[in-house]
Amino acid sequence: MRIRQASPNDYSLIIGVLDLWWGGRPMTDMLPRLFLTHFCETSFIAELDSEIIGFLIGFLSQSYSEEAYIHFVGIHPDYRKKGIGSALYRQFFETAQAYGRLRVKCVTAPVNKSSIAYHLRMGFVTEPSETQEDGVPYHVDYDGEGEHRVLFVKHLSVTSDAQKA
Repeated sequence: MRIRQASPNDYSLIIGVLDLWWGGRPMTDMLPRLFLTHFCETSFIAELDSEIIGFLIGFLSQSYSEEAYIHFVGIHPDYRKKGIGSALYRQFFETAQAYGRLRVKCVTAPVNKSSIAYHLRMGFVTEPSETQEDGVPYHVDYDGEGEHRVLFVKHLSVTSDAQKA
């Protein structure tokens, strides 16, 4: 497997499989072309034999100079639970750190139990909220009416040049 930076040319390939990878759920509206046009340096493609088997779309926050954000991650159903997502996340963490970012944030729906468990295993913590389900805090109407979200943050380790020596 090879991980490389995304390019605008990857958009059609990703959009062509997106709904299929989500079991037919309509997801393409959540990934406009602009993400692969403007955030190539912080978005990554996992390939095997020149076939896209995973992707991570992320960016550096312009509003919060210490934060980076993971917007969308997809893994081909035949390649899940093989470490591809973790490899893509690690690549993003390293890139965010190289840009001086101290935190990575992302969100998921409270009904997506596997995503919640995955992010907790990856070292993310949930951001507090008064609303909880099964002990997991979520933010009501975060992405619009009825679109509740669990908010995650992962604190990246700070490695200065002095610590590397």
